[in-house]
Amino acid sequence: MDKASQDCPYPGCFFCVMKEGNPNKRRASILKFFRELPSQDDDGQVLPISGLWNTAMAHPNDPEFIELGIFECMAALIWKGLKNRRWLSHDQNIYIPYYAAHIIGSYTMNMEEFAETAVHAGVIPPLVELLRGRLTWVEQRVAVRALGHLATYSSTFPSVASHGEILELSIQLAMSCLEIVYTHFYQFVDRRLSYHCDLLTRGMGGVEMESRKAEEWASQLQCWSLQLINCFAFKPEFLPSICKPEFLSKLPGMWGGLVNENSPAGIGLLRTICHHKLGRGPVANCPGVIDALCNIARSSDDWQYMAVDCLLWLLQDPSTCHKVFEKAVPALLDLSEITNLGDHKKFGDTIVNVLPECVGHFTSASSRNSLTDRIKEQIEEVLGDRQRLKSEKNMPKEDLHIKQAAALVVKLEGNSLFSAGNIAGAATKYSEALSLCPMRSKKERVVLYSNRAQCHLLLQQPLVAISDSTRALSLHNPVNRHAKSLWRRAQAYDMLGLGKESLLDAILFINECSQSNDPDLSLRQNKVPDYAERLVKKQMRGAWLFREAALKHGGVQGEADGGDIYGQDTDDSEWETASESEIGDDGKDETGDQDCDWKNDDERRSKYERPSIKEGLFMDSPIDENCQ
Repeated sequence: MDKASQDCPYPGCFFCVMKEGNPNKRRASILKFFRELPSQDDDGQVLPISGLWNTAMAHPNDPEFIELGIFECMAALIWKGLKNRRWLSHDQNIYIPYYAAHIIGSYTMNMEEFAETAVHAGVIPPLVELLRGRLTWVEQRVAVRALGHLATYSSTFPSVASHGEILELSIQLAMSCLEIVYTHFYQFVDRRLSYHCDLLTRGMGGVEMESRKAEEWASQLQCWSLQLINCFAFKPEFLPSICKPEFLSKLPGMWGGLVNENSPAGIGLLRTICHHKLGRGPVANCPGVIDALCNIARSSDDWQYMAVDCLLWLLQDPSTCHKVFEKAVPALLDLSEITNLGDHKKFGDTIVNVLPECVGHFTSASSRNSLTDRIKEQIEEVLGDRQRLKSEKNMPKEDLHIKQAAALVVKLEGNSLFSAGNIAGAATKYSEALSLCPMRSKKERVVLYSNRAQCHLLLQQPLVAISDSTRALSLHNPVNRHAKSLWRRAQAYDMLGLGKESLLDAILFINECSQSNDPDLSLRQNKVPDYAERLVKKQMRGAWLFREAALKHGGVQGEADGGDIYGQDTDDSEWETASESEIGDDGKDETGDQDCDWKNDDERRSKYERPSIKEGLFMDSPIDENCQ
């Protein structure tokens, strides 16, 4: 050892042991250190534990400490913290159970053989006690993380599942953790435990940083709980415990949010549940869940495809098809022209191909079941479009150009009607243009669907606006990237009070504007348009992770909330559209420069404030679409 190590006042110091040059002596000293550490009561124990935490984070696949007994050591330290409160409150020992559970989770994250060693070392029982909440939510977070890793592997899952309370504890934690973190930490700044603050910020930053990290950790606590439940959901015998209406109804609202966007969270668990026949029945019996799946399927959520998978499986199951048919089919029909979505190829074809089977299941389930006129019309429209596409393959190019020109004429007639304030007439013209426009003219059809969506917004028909916006976004290449359709759907979802879906579309709209060459969409001097900023702020309040808890417990308290921005349900957004300028390529205002009668204040103000023509409907040109 070097001179510094020899002068160390702590015999057997971990850091001195790690500097040992002789490999055999080093291993023997580390082994001794792990065996003796849990029985020692010296000050400064948190230092080597934090060092081990750093090592585990940096080198989770290194087997050295695994072979020398680190799991036994960490399990013993957790037990010590649970059983000896005097020791736990001494010096900085309060940090040790957190670090110990985190170390277990890090070393079992990637390697199944490490997980097997951890189980044999007895780590599950102390982790279960932390999961119960024997200490605080901070320790619950790392405990559920570690148990989730152990449950991932086929060889160690039975050991996790043998502790019957783990599943129920995880379900309760997923439902209550946001309220726990809010009431136990976020709400009252002056009551925050100092070691929580230190762990959250690593000693960097003040109250605002603590609050931000608390929101991130709360989201992780919920998502990791759902990940653990998901491991159980793959086993049919656990589905009855998972598929309780109270829990299922909350799953669509459990999402990673903007702070944990890489987790599929509740929709991921729903997909696992719906994959099995035993799970589909309880899901189909929850109308609110089906509504949410339809909304996610027609959104810019990264996990959109998971919602589509759920709806397709529910429709293909004869025992559930009749329960979801009238909601699921219209939503899926809007996606029938999607080509690829994520790793899914020919996604639209899959949807169309299951329609005959689904119709058969629906009508045969009961003699009273018959297709509504609206659904029948939608199905016929989609199937008719497919037939048109096939017939157009053999059509001469000249004929296609004639059809395209005819569609343009009708589209311009629609623009004129719109400018004159005849919104319903304009929508009819856009429908007529769609029936004329060649199926392969996708850019032109995107414009027509998007313009018709704007008409439906003005006519206070948000559901139909969502349908048309989704069809435009499905046709666009890349999918879900047509800026104006994103903005129109964001407004429609806002009219329905669906904050999350509106927020995701509004954020993606801003992203698309920042990359667009369209002068009416590009961000002037990199500034987010005021109308978009207002809607995003409103929806961030509505979709705030702690919103439900804050409303339940009397709003946000303390400095961390930035005033009462999240505590009140204020609405300062206005109905505006995707451009601030209506100047077309010919230098003229395509939507007209006159104020239409319906735009007067007395007529505008109804339950929702309508989008105005002057403040932003730039009716896209079907031939020269600058934002493509």
